Amino acid sequence: MTYIVTDNCIACKYTDCVEVCPVDCFYEGENMLVIHPDECIDCGVCEPECPADAIRPDTEPDMETWVEFNRKYSESWPVIISKKDPLPDADDRDGEEDKLSKYFSEAPGEGG
Repeated sequence: MTYIVTDNCIACKYTDCVEVCPVDCFYEGENMLVIHPDECIDCGVCEPECPADAIRPDTEPDMETWVEFNRKYSESWPVIISKKDPLPDADDRDGEEDKLSKYFSEAPGEGG
């Protein structure tokens, strides 16, 4: 099992999860984070830290697509190991529907 980041992270990018991860398996894109599924040790400490409830176990229904999404981008984005401020509109975007098609960017993170 692994934990993965889903679309509610998009346009929010809270990084509370990064601080508690014991294996540094989070990777930063321009407007979201992902978890490398092969590096995650299934400890679960990140899930309750996410204010947007964007971190889910891969055992939930229909998570296969998100596992592959996380794998793909964790292999090209830079690792993130310290907490940063969320995106400016994070509170307004939290829980918004269809964020993947509206806001997703493949560009790697450049600070922020």
